[in-house]
Amino acid sequence: MEATRNGETYDLSYAKKAMLVVVILPLLVMYTEAMLTPALPTIQKEFAINPNDVSWILTIYLLVGTVSVALFGKLGDMYGKKKMFLIALGFYTLGVVLNGFAPSFQWLLITRGIQGFGMAIFPLAFSLVREEFPPEMVPQVQGMISAMFAVGMVIALPLGAWVTQNYGWRWTYHSAAPFVILMFFLAWRVLRESRYINPGRIDWGGVLLLSVAVVPALVGVTRAPNVGWTAQQTLILFGIAVIGAVLLVIWERRTENPLIPLQIISARNPAIVNVGIMFAAFGISMMSQANTYIFQMQPPYGFGKTILESGLLMTPMAGVMLVVAPIAGKVMPKVGAKPLAMTGALIASAGLAILSKYATQLSLWEFVTMITIVGTGITLMNISLINVLVFSVPPRVMGVATGANSLFRNFGSTWGPAIAGTVMSTYYILFHPPGAPVWVHIKIPTSKAYEVLFGTSSLIFLFLAIMTLAIVEVMKGGKIKEVEDKGEKEVVVE
Repeated sequence: MEATRNGETYDLSYAKKAMLVVVILPLLVMYTEAMLTPALPTIQKEFAINPNDVSWILTIYLLVGTVSVALFGKLGDMYGKKKMFLIALGFYTLGVVLNGFAPSFQWLLITRGIQGFGMAIFPLAFSLVREEFPPEMVPQVQGMISAMFAVGMVIALPLGAWVTQNYGWRWTYHSAAPFVILMFFLAWRVLRESRYINPGRIDWGGVLLLSVAVVPALVGVTRAPNVGWTAQQTLILFGIAVIGAVLLVIWERRTENPLIPLQIISARNPAIVNVGIMFAAFGISMMSQANTYIFQMQPPYGFGKTILESGLLMTPMAGVMLVVAPIAGKVMPKVGAKPLAMTGALIASAGLAILSKYATQLSLWEFVTMITIVGTGITLMNISLINVLVFSVPPRVMGVATGANSLFRNFGSTWGPAIAGTVMSTYYILFHPPGAPVWVHIKIPTSKAYEVLFGTSSLIFLFLAIMTLAIVEVMKGGKIKEVEDKGEKEVVVE
């Protein structure tokens, strides 16, 4: 069964099979990544390392992944997005398989780095959705992808805690490996190569300068809460990153085939989406850290729940997001991406403002209800922004555009926990656990810490709501405006 939209022919039966692959993908990756979080203390004990060292298990994946999303996005435009998708997924699969057999902490970091190359699967998947799906299907598929991120997280946190407790941390990877391998073969058999190829040369200078700009910045942010934001090593790392960023911009403006075409990512809609996604990721990660502490700290400082119980209490939020996301994708071509983005940002801002004032005074189910409302708003905003992006750039550079967007998202996700950790280390009380030696005390965040975290997140989403006013609408009244190489074309959604 085929459909023709403005001269482009789409195979609807293929689109439905491909949709299954790209929708399952975030569920699987979030399952794999989130299962690791409850296992970190166990890994720390097995390898006899300190908390600062164990954080590198997360950091190395993010460092490699942040550079790989830009590189593989460009390579996807040049050589075909399916090819690069399978290569990235191959790295991810290899990393997952090897992680569970790591004989030492150093080997675990190496295999996690290998896995980090696989982070590029997401921008490449977004690009394939835009190219190979009829325009009216794209918002719905993007909505389902967004929903699966939340579902994967909710499934993985309690399951990861259970697996680690009963079988050891290595089984978090052993249990995921067969599904990742299956996903690789499913993608290989089902997906078709992208219809747009943009040949060129690899900008190795851009890759080097991007690494200089990104790696020191992310290392500095990760280490700052422990060594201090004004410590010499922190300032040196940030200084190197700034110099690298300036040199990257100069280089990319002059090179013939840039890794990150500045005219693409700095255009009005892509620029708004990139900044919006970065700030949204920052606000989400701060909120998530606050939620974790409130759920798990003992009364009167929290609800005293286990990791398993905390994951289960986030199930309502995931369930609502699973329902809201596809519906939003369905109605978006009619009402517009811009109004939905603004509505979502305002809902999230209002919910976070309430949490800022009353988080520690709410009952358990009142708190669960509030984070579910906030999650709904965030879902609406994220789905809208990614659709604004994919319909605002030509398909031939879609890999670059979505790769750059993932880079900005990673920056926001890295800064969030670092700032949250600093805030909670600033506003705390010392608590003596019952039965512990008299000299043992732990830091418990106070109500002021949650007020700052939720309040800051609320202001961020209010800022994003205002920023969406500058978006040039890409769909409304059942019509979708697509940016092509030779201008714009309008597609009527039937």
